[in-house]
Amino acid sequence: MSKSKMMLLFLVLTSLLLSGCWSKRELNELGIVVALGIDKVDDDYEVSIQVVDPSEISSKQPSSGRSPVVTYHAKGKSVFEAIRRMTTLTPRKPYFSHLQIVVIGEELAKEGINEPLDFIARDHEFRNDFDVIVSHEATAKDVLNVLTPIEKMPANKLLNSIKVSEKSFGSTLSVSTDELLNTLSGKEKSAVLSAVEIKGDTKLGIDQTNVERIKTPVILKYAGIAVFKDDKLVGLLSEEESIYYNFLNNKIESTVEVIACPKGDELSTEITKSSSKIKGTFKNGQPKITIKIDVTQNIGEVNCDINLTTDKTIHFIDKKTEEKIKEQTEKTLKIIQQDYKLDILGFGEALHRADPKKWDKLQKDWSTIYPEVTVNIEVHVTTQGFGTIQNSLLYNSKE
Repeated sequence: MSKSKMMLLFLVLTSLLLSGCWSKRELNELGIVVALGIDKVDDDYEVSIQVVDPSEISSKQPSSGRSPVVTYHAKGKSVFEAIRRMTTLTPRKPYFSHLQIVVIGEELAKEGINEPLDFIARDHEFRNDFDVIVSHEATAKDVLNVLTPIEKMPANKLLNSIKVSEKSFGSTLSVSTDELLNTLSGKEKSAVLSAVEIKGDTKLGIDQTNVERIKTPVILKYAGIAVFKDDKLVGLLSEEESIYYNFLNNKIESTVEVIACPKGDELSTEITKSSSKIKGTFKNGQPKITIKIDVTQNIGEVNCDINLTTDKTIHFIDKKTEEKIKEQTEKTLKIIQQDYKLDILGFGEALHRADPKKWDKLQKDWSTIYPEVTVNIEVHVTTQGFGTIQNSLLYNSKE
């Protein structure tokens, strides 16, 4: 047999071993789901999905005036059943591989989120990198029904807001499904999720006019960070408390501090860098925690009479900022330790790293020991930049 015939035979035999596209699914057969909401209504789960209308978000086709997304809702004894029942409503089979965010309804979160998360973690179609949030004083269904301006898809708005706020203000926290499941499966740390609320009349949010006005009557706003005990929602840190929780948790990238000037009025600083380290130790058998926070800041806005050209003034600003951060982080920590009695900062993990044998002895009693653990917070602030000017033009003009 010639060499060319042998090669041809080899290629034919090889092609028989190649699998075909037996499981292929065309895009025009799928409903791309970008957001998923889960509520508990009586004994049933109510599942809401936000499905993209491709023709309305395409840059190549003119808009017909329809909504860029459509929401569908269905109930079932389980999340799995509700999603399958959704096929009686949707023109296409819901496809979850492009899911961006999951909203857990407040009432369901209070009962426990382990059961709905089991389906999400188990189903092969779900990735593990989308964000999970909880609704505040609203259902997940109502949250997904709100149309948002600028971002055509409300799911993008929810995701972008949490990311931007986390980087620029520090009042939110991005938590992926993978991170949430790891925290819930562990015993040393409690879970937290960002909470979203609806500002305005919920009934107006579903109308197309909500995105056609210069002043949007209904908006979705992040309200703070929700705190969980095991898998149950137990409370909410306010916007300010959430910022200082993130200082303690080493999650601040940038935020704003407002401090009082020596002669009255105020100035604002921009935190440009923050790092915190939680260290656990045992002293005479008793657990102790030290949190060191190092902050770098710039002068953001000056609304007072102050001379920024002297070292004395910069030292004053550094000290005032240190005092403010220390006072507010201690206040927030007291709420976490005394009111919620939940280790959402990972003190147990720090003590475990410090001395595994001593930690094993107190681990079973950690829930009662934790609220009384002594915590020392140390804050160091350095001011570097002043913007494009030094002293305030406002007060210079008055002199």
